[in-house]
Amino acid sequence: MSVLYIALPVALLLGGSALLACWVCIRSGQYDDLETPSVKLLNDELKQ
Repeated sequence: MSVLYIALPVALLLGGSALLACWVCIRSGQYDDLETPSVKLLNDELKQ
């Protein structure tokens, strides 16, 4: 039972930090355009 006093806060901390990291990435525009980078790699006209 005493392991819960350690495991539960650690699990909550890790989950909260994952949610925070996801929120930061979404707010910074990381996931705005998922198609264009792969198309640019294959299309010579789009390369600069």
